[in-house]
Amino acid sequence: MILKYLLAALYTTLPVLAGPAPRACSALPKNITLKSDTGLPNPFAFIDGRPVETLAQWECRREEIGQLFQRFELGTLPVKPQFVKGTFTNGTLTINVTEAGKSISFQVSISTPTTGKGPFPAIIAFGGLSIPTPPDVAIITFNNNDIAEQQDSTSRGQGKFYTLYGADHSAGALMAWSWAISRIFDVLEETKGHNINIRKIGLTGCSRNGKGAYIAGAYEERVALTIVQESGSGGAGCWRISDDMLNKQGIVTQTASEIVQENVWFSENFNPYVDDVSILPFDHHMLAGLVAPRGLLVIDNTGIDWLGPESVWGCQTTGAKIYEALRVPAAMGVTQQGNHDHCALPAEEAPDVTAFINKFLKDQPADTTIMNTDGANNVGFVESSYVDWKVPTIR
Repeated sequence: MILKYLLAALYTTLPVLAGPAPRACSALPKNITLKSDTGLPNPFAFIDGRPVETLAQWECRREEIGQLFQRFELGTLPVKPQFVKGTFTNGTLTINVTEAGKSISFQVSISTPTTGKGPFPAIIAFGGLSIPTPPDVAIITFNNNDIAEQQDSTSRGQGKFYTLYGADHSAGALMAWSWAISRIFDVLEETKGHNINIRKIGLTGCSRNGKGAYIAGAYEERVALTIVQESGSGGAGCWRISDDMLNKQGIVTQTASEIVQENVWFSENFNPYVDDVSILPFDHHMLAGLVAPRGLLVIDNTGIDWLGPESVWGCQTTGAKIYEALRVPAAMGVTQQGNHDHCALPAEEAPDVTAFINKFLKDQPADTTIMNTDGANNVGFVESSYVDWKVPTIR
C-alpha cells in the first residue's frame, strides 16, 4: 500500500525504478529475543538483522514496525468490523458499528467553509483545534474521550471501543482512537452531502491528543497530513532519550515508567518494559516511518521540559532520515519554538502549519523544507550518541 503513495510522489521527478514485484511480508516471529540497545534502533534493518535495500523491502519493514508497536506498546488494532454504516445530517456524521453481536454509535461534527463549492479538504481535530486553519478547510471535531476515556489510570477499558471489544482488550486509548479514525473514513466514503474531499483529510491534536493524532496518522493510510502538536513522551519523543534526560542530566521530563502510572494511553503489554526501554526493538522515531511518505509536521515547545524538547528534536530529526531514504524529505517537518503556553501556537510557527496544509491538503505549491529549533546546540541532542547506522539508498 505504501508503494502506491511513494511511487506517486517519486515518479513525477524521477525515472521509473526497476525492482521486484510486491510480495507478501513475513509474519512477525512469535518469539523475539530482545537485546539492549541504548541508541535509537535502526529502522532500515529487519528484526532478524536483514538490511532494507528496496522499496518492497521497506514496505515489509514498515509493516513489521507497525506490528512491533502493537505487540509491545500500543495493543492490537482490530480489523474493520463486520458492519460499519452511517449518516450525515445537519453537520453531524454518525458512525454505527456492529461486531460479534455488539453495537456502538458515535458522532463527529463537521464544519465546512461558508464560501466556495467544495468538496473541501478537512482536518480532524482530536478533542478540538489549537492550530490556525485556512478559511477554505473544513473542521471535523472528534471527541476521542467518547471512544476511550483518558481521565487517569482508572480509565482502563472505559469508552465505546471497549463496549464493542471488551474492557480487557489489549489496545490502549491511543490505538482505540486510531481505530475510530478509520471508521470515520469508512463512513465518509459511503455517505453523501458532507462535501468533504476524502483524499485530502489531515489530523491534528495537542499534548495527549497529539499522541493520538500521531498514532492514528501512522496506522490510517487514508490520512494525507498529520500535524502533531506538543505531544511529548509517548508521542514525538523517544523513550530512550527521555530516560537519558532524566537519569543522566537531571531534567524533569516525562518517561515511560511515569507515563504508564498517569494514564491508559498505552497497552498493559507495555508495562514490563518501561523500566528498561533499551530492550524495546523500536522507539518513536520509527513512527515517522509509519506515516511516510505522507505529510507529517511535528510542532514542539522548547520552553517546557516535561515535554522533553531534546527528546522530541532528536527523535523526530532521526525519524526524518526515513523520509530522506524514501527521497521525500520535504514531506516531513519539525518546528520547535519556546516562550509560549502549552498548546498555544506562536506566530513564528503559523507559517509552517500553513505551508503543510497548502501542500498536502490543498495541492498548492509550498516550501515545506522545515527543520527548525530555537534551542541551543540542537536542544542538547548529540546524534552520534544515538545513531550508529547509515541512511541507505533505497532502490
